[in-house]
Amino acid sequence: MPEISIVLIEPLYEGNVGFTARVMKNFGFTRLVLVNPCTLGDDAIMRASHARDVLEDARRMTIKKVYNEFDFVVATTGEVSKSVCTPMRMPYYAPAEVREIVGDIDGTVAILFGRENWGLANTELARANLICTIPTSEIYPILNLSHAVGILCYELANLPRGTYPLASPVEMDSLYRHIDAFLNRIDHPDFKRENTMTLIRRVLGRTKLTIREASTLHGLMRRTEWHLENKE
Repeated sequence: MPEISIVLIEPLYEGNVGFTARVMKNFGFTRLVLVNPCTLGDDAIMRASHARDVLEDARRMTIKKVYNEFDFVVATTGEVSKSVCTPMRMPYYAPAEVREIVGDIDGTVAILFGRENWGLANTELARANLICTIPTSEIYPILNLSHAVGILCYELANLPRGTYPLASPVEMDSLYRHIDAFLNRIDHPDFKRENTMTLIRRVLGRTKLTIREASTLHGLMRRTEWHLENKE
């Protein structure tokens, strides 16, 4: 199955981190990553209960390293875009749909969860392959951090083994840089650039490109560039 890690971005309360470790282990997940967490002490250990090993083995990383190291990144958000004209939090998928998308990946997958008070920033969402939101009641839509983690872990538990390797983060970054340079070649308007690149990341991110597919896109752009340079 995909190697799934739960990533907590700047969690504020150690009890939530402990409960997260516990619910992860309930569903068979042991890879916890912490980005600039609060101080973890006795309360976190107590809340983790028999998942103390998950808590103690948690990796400390920066958000930049998360994006550089993991093959596929799913960012969770409670706030979604209302229009495709604002693509930062669009399109979005429910946890059950995420299972279908990542189930055949033979690689590393990170599920990002934001801060308890305001979630993930746009800069942290920008490079995600996929946006996930948990459908909740309008009466009280705010979920506790560990509860949100539990819902994703429940949906992703017992996935079958993946079938193909993805293009690595380095290879995908190379492709995005090539696309960005290609937009310069075709005089794409500067004021549209940021939204265009966000949409391209969303489209290509959720397609789960293989190494060969990424190489093919490079080849198509190089061939187009050659014709632009050698046109009569």
